[in-house]
Formats: sequence, C-alpha cells, structure tokens
Amino acid sequence: MSTLWPPLPPKNESEADKAARLAAEKEAKRISDEIDRALEQERQELRKHRPQTKILLLGQAESGKSTMIKNFQLYFCPSSFHAEREAWRAVIHLNLVRFVNYLLYVLSNTNSGSGGKKGDPNRDYRMFQMRLAPLKQVELSLTRCFSSENSPVSSPTDDKPTLHTSAAPEVTVRGGMGWKSFIRRGRSQSRVQSNSSELESTRRILDACKSDIVALWKSPAIRALEQEGVDLHHHSRYFLENAERVADMNYTPTPDDILRARLRTVGVEEYRMTMETGLDLLAAEKGAEWVFYDVGGQRSQRASWASYFEDVNAMIFLCPMSSFNQRLSEDRSVNRLYDSMELWQTVCRSKLLSKATFILLLNKADLLKSKLKAGIRFSDYVIDYGRDEPNTTEAVANYLRKEMMDIHRACSPRKRQLHVHMTCAIDPTLMAAVLNSIRDVILVDILHQTTLL
Repeated sequence: MSTLWPPLPPKNESEADKAARLAAEKEAKRISDEIDRALEQERQELRKHRPQTKILLLGQAESGKSTMIKNFQLYFCPSSFHAEREAWRAVIHLNLVRFVNYLLYVLSNTNSGSGGKKGDPNRDYRMFQMRLAPLKQVELSLTRCFSSENSPVSSPTDDKPTLHTSAAPEVTVRGGMGWKSFIRRGRSQSRVQSNSSELESTRRILDACKSDIVALWKSPAIRALEQEGVDLHHHSRYFLENAERVADMNYTPTPDDILRARLRTVGVEEYRMTMETGLDLLAAEKGAEWVFYDVGGQRSQRASWASYFEDVNAMIFLCPMSSFNQRLSEDRSVNRLYDSMELWQTVCRSKLLSKATFILLLNKADLLKSKLKAGIRFSDYVIDYGRDEPNTTEAVANYLRKEMMDIHRACSPRKRQLHVHMTCAIDPTLMAAVLNSIRDVILVDILHQTTLL
C-alpha cells in the first residue's frame, strides 16, 4: 500500500472526479490540522499545569547551598550545566584575580612583603606588584560584567580588607538578576559587544600574567604570611594552586572547577531545572520541572524566609560542620556552628513547614577533616563535647548528627522523619549518591501526599 499523501490521481480521471477528490483531500487536510493543533494545545496545557517539585534550601551564608544547586544540575540536568561554562569561567577568573589582588594588598601591609620593615618593599615584592598590576583592571572589568549598568564598582583596595581575616573580600550579586545570561549576552544590546570585548581582554591579560601568578604563590613571602597568621585557606586557593591551567587563554572550566567557583548572592535566587537524567525506575520523571529556592543566609535576610515556607515539597538545611572555630561576619561574638544550630531550631519549629520533607546535610566534611587533622580541637570551641572524646571526623560528625536530630525531635510541631547525610559538596561521586537518595525520598513523599502510595 502506498504511503504517499495526497495519493496519486487515478488514470483517466474525469474533471468531476478530480474536483471531488481535491475537495475530499482538502477536508482531510483540514481535519488533520485541527487534530494536530488540538494535540499541541493539550501538550501545552499539560506542560503548563504539570505539578512542580518545589525545594527550599536553607542555611547560613557560605553553608554550601549554591554548590548543592550546582551538584543537582550537574547530575540531573547535565546539558544545561555544561551550557553555562562560559559564565562560570568569568566567575572563576574573578575568584582568582580577586584573591591575587588581596594577597598583594596584604603583602604591602605586612612585614612578609617588606623585607622586615613596613613601607620598604623588597625587590621580589616590587616585581610582583609591578608585573601583576594589570590584574586590578581585570578585576574591575569582570566585576562590571556582573553588575547592573549604573551600579558603582570598587577596586580591591577600596574594599580595605582587614588583615588576618578569615576570607578575602567577595563579589556579591543580587538574586534574580540573571547574571549568567548577563555574562553571555549583556543586559542591553549596547553592552553585548562591550561584554564580549572585555571578557576577551581579561583572558589575554590573565594569560600574560600566568607565570607571575604561579611565581607569587610559590614565593617565600606567601609562606611567611601563613606563619604570621593570615588565613589563606580560602575557596579561591584552589584556583591559585591551578593558576597555570585556569589563567591559560584556552581554559575551559571542568565540572570540579565550577563546583568550587564562588559568587555570593543577596536575596532569593530561583532555579528552574528540567530533569534530563535519572534512574530507569524514575524514567517518568524525565522532563519534570524542579524549582529550587536558594534564600540568602545572612542574618539580615532571614526575616524574609517565611514567605517561601508555604507550598514546598521539601526543605534541605545545610549545616557546615567545619564552622566550629569560626565567627559570624555579621557578629564576631557569635560562633558559626552555634548560630547554625539555633537556626535549625527555628526552622524545625515552623508550622508552615510541617508537611515538608526534612533533609539535613552535615556539609563540608572535607574541611572538618583537614582542620581536625591539623590539630584544631573541636572541644576547644564546643564546650558540650568532652575533651576526652576523639578529635576525629567520624566522632564529631556523629555528635553533630545526634544534636541536630535531638533538636528536630524536640522542636517539630508533629512527628516526622528526618533524613540526614554527611556531605562534601565539592565531591561529585559522594554527592551523586546523596542526590539520588534525596530525590527518591522527595518523590516517595509526594506520592504519599497524593495518595498514590
């Protein structure tokens, strides 16, 4: 049977037969088009009203919420993750140059870079200061690319970072400003050419300064900074240790690089992800939309959290275990770990979240391990942890797990299960297993709520 449409006309067809045939074909085409339109409209309606999975991420600033989002995107939405490499390259370069400029600033104000006398720089320091001077302009250019058209941009020395602080100054963007598309296209047509040209120029300057950046990091002056008490265990240290690769003109970020990139957001950032991959048994979820709300963790922003508590399927709380010896940037008298536990208590008490699935991530296990291994005692900062208790990652993690579970049990408005995981957000292998477990738990709870299970 022929599959041609319309079919070939029969031989010796009369004019009347031809007219009737064409009319029938026209009517068949009209009906077929109507069916196609109806099917497409039905698809659009289903897509529009398809239930969304809404997840709220909570935790204090720098607890790892943004890295958690990147892990989820890498594992379940890989094509969109890799499509954003260009934007993340700019963030990584900004992380690198901002840390280098910070180090140069600190060296200019300590004995390490002055040959023993402040204000009298030695030969090596003068050389680095001169040869890496273009990086100040690189930082300004990259910061400008992330900012709105008329917002003021400051230089690294304008920020006047305090010496011996725990972190170099960071660049902040406002949630919802769409900085990724901003980097790719510019906010307005007039800035498209400007952004592209500036990013190209910054890459060329970085490539030219590459060997000097590597030499600075290996110099005795940097080692002397650590001996003087300047904390160089910053997230950007990773990029400085890999400066030869990261500063290269042909550099393309790896997934590991992107997971370690840092750009602080103020306010609420909403992420909409369309599921691309997953386990075979969850194949039906492919194409479903998951919405994540990443709310700012600074104290000044916590008052706005409650407006996002309603109508969420799950709440993921991140507690950075490594923060036990750190202080809040907003209030230097407050221990960060204690603040995180008080915050957890407040979240557990919320009646608005009474029906949400509760997931607790004891995060930054890698940093906790390195601190304990370096001889920093957990019991020196957490008085309820006995001095005779082991100063090991496993023992400390178990202690924190029990404390957080006890708080959840005592403060929850109703009895519910708590799912706890110890995580390192920059370890993709570990996070893949955790993410699969989290996804399964959320989907099963949704099915329970809709009485399908």
